[in-house]
Amino acid sequence: MKQVIILALILGLSGCASLRDRFGGNKQAEAALPYKAERIKSEDLRLVQVAVTAPATATVDEMRESVRFQATAYCIKTFGNSDTEWATDPATGDWAFTRQQDVALFTGRCTAN
Repeated sequence: MKQVIILALILGLSGCASLRDRFGGNKQAEAALPYKAERIKSEDLRLVQVAVTAPATATVDEMRESVRFQATAYCIKTFGNSDTEWATDPATGDWAFTRQQDVALFTGRCTAN
């Protein structure tokens, strides 16, 4: 009986690391991203704003995964779904962003119900 309890505790604790990694605690995944990105907190829980520090020459495609990682982690943790609707630039149809020197700001909304 004692061995069963110990085994259950070990298996239960091993799942905690998996959850931590999945919901924002995976520093290795963040380190593998091309640019540093940070979600900006808002009173509107569905609003997702992500600031990316990248050279002024970086394109949307180059910054996209860094932005998407932050939004996905937040939307899953908050709403249980990763779907995000990004603001788009009407001229290009691509994700819209504003830039101030080396920081680009992307805006979207978690769309899960």
